[in-house]
Amino acid sequence: MSQGSHLPVLLDAAVDSLKVRAAGIYADCTFGGGGHSREILARLGRRGRLIALDRDPAVIAGRGGIDDERMQLRHECFSRLREVLGASGVAQVDGILLDLGVSSLQLDDAPRGFSFRFDAPLDMRMDTSRGATAAQWLADADEQQIREVIRNYGEERFAKQIAAAVAAARARGPVTTTRQLAEIVASAVRKREPGKNPATRTFQALRIYVNQELEELTRVLPQCVHVLAPQGRLVVISFHSLEDRIVKRFLREHSQPPALPKRLPVRAAELPLPRLRLIGPAQRPSSADIVANPRARSAVMRVAERTEAAA
Repeated sequence: MSQGSHLPVLLDAAVDSLKVRAAGIYADCTFGGGGHSREILARLGRRGRLIALDRDPAVIAGRGGIDDERMQLRHECFSRLREVLGASGVAQVDGILLDLGVSSLQLDDAPRGFSFRFDAPLDMRMDTSRGATAAQWLADADEQQIREVIRNYGEERFAKQIAAAVAAARARGPVTTTRQLAEIVASAVRKREPGKNPATRTFQALRIYVNQELEELTRVLPQCVHVLAPQGRLVVISFHSLEDRIVKRFLREHSQPPALPKRLPVRAAELPLPRLRLIGPAQRPSSADIVANPRARSAVMRVAERTEAAA
C-alpha cells in the first residue's frame, strides 16, 4: 500500500485544533497514511509522545514511512483506546484525533474491494486479519437484512429493489466481486443522481456494516471524555451524515451541565460543569482544499475541549 499519494483532509486545521504542546501525549486513533501523525510529531518536543492506532494490517506494516521513537503504533480498533493507553502506561492524553471513514489508500487499493471503480474481490474489511467479508455476508444474509443495511447505513431509497436484485442474482450464483455488485445495483436503480454512480450508497452501506463503523464510533467517544486531560482537545473529522450526527449529538450532550431535578433552587454559577466545551462551529474544507483533494468535499470537523469536570 503506497503511502505517498495520501493527502490528509483538513491537515493543518485538525492539528492546529489539537493545540499540540511540546511535552504532551497525543492519540491519533486513525493513523491511515500517517499524515496527521507526521504533523503532530513535527510539533512535539523530544519529551512528547504519540500513540497511534489503526485496524488495517497494511497500514501497520507501512507505518506511513515514519521512523520516530516518540511514536507507538498499535494494530487495534479505536474502540479499544482506553485498553491501548492503559497497556502503554498512559492514564490521560492531551489530545485525540479521529479521522473517520475509509481512507484514500484503501479506496485506491483495488484488491481491498472498497470501490466499484475496479473489478476485485468483494472484501471491504478494514482489518483483513479477521471478520467476514462483504461477499460472505451477502451470501448468508436474508433479503430483509440486506434491505435494512442498505437503507439504514446507505440512506438508499431504492434499498428494497436492490436487495431483491441481490437475492435474485444470488440464486443464480454467488456475488463475489465488486463489478458483479455494481452491475446488480445499476440494474435495480431506476433513477440516478447526476454525477454519482448508482452503486455509491450500497457500497457505503456494506462497508459501514462490515466494519461496524458507527458502533466503533459510539464506543470510542465516551472513552475520549474519560482519557482527555483538562484542556485536552478532541478533534473529529466525519465524512457522511450518519457519522456526523453521532458526533454532533454526543458533543452537544456532553457540553451541557448535567440534568438536575426540576425546581431545584440552584444559581447558574452553582451548576455543575459540563465535561466538554465546544470550540467554534463545525468546520468544512475550503474550495482550495476540495480542489487539492476532491474527497474532502463532504468532510465536517468538530472540536471540543475537556473541562475540569470529573469524568
